Amino acid sequence: MKTVLTVLAFCLFIISGCSKDDAQMDISGKTDTKEKVATGQANVKDDVSQKDVVKIAVGSKDHTTLVAALQAADLVNVLSNAGPFTVFAPVNSAFDKLPKGTVEDLLKPENKSKLAKILQHHVAVAVYNTDLLTDGKILGMVDGANAKITLKDGAIFIDDAKIVASVPASNGIIHVVDGVVLPK
Repeated sequence: MKTVLTVLAFCLFIISGCSKDDAQMDISGKTDTKEKVATGQANVKDDVSQKDVVKIAVGSKDHTTLVAALQAADLVNVLSNAGPFTVFAPVNSAFDKLPKGTVEDLLKPENKSKLAKILQHHVAVAVYNTDLLTDGKILGMVDGANAKITLKDGAIFIDDAKIVASVPASNGIIHVVDGVVLPK
């Protein structure tokens, strides 16, 4: 009798786990997904670890123009990767110093590669803390060109842009700069 009750209980358990939808399941392997799935490390939610360079920029009210440019150039996922990166991040007012209409023109889809090259000139593949940025040091930037570090009155400059702050990130460091560093 115990065996019959055990088998009956097991069968009821199995049957109760099935639903009407399970009985009509598509076994063809095809999926009908109309929802766009986000990809890349930029879309991984992590509220515990130190933020990467992109998340720091996104969270800064002073870098909205830079973030818009990174998005327009499709560089968000690249800078969300492991790195290490040193990013010289111009503040919004740095972009305002460019000739009128320059930013708007660069953000157009047809200028994506030109914008990407300018933004890549703001990134070095290494972590250069301020103590490594010595007078006369030449940095190789991601765009293939070089940028020069100079010291003036105790301040550090990359080309003509002054470093006004530095923020460590999980995948490198951000040096906030007061100018856009253009390739020469």
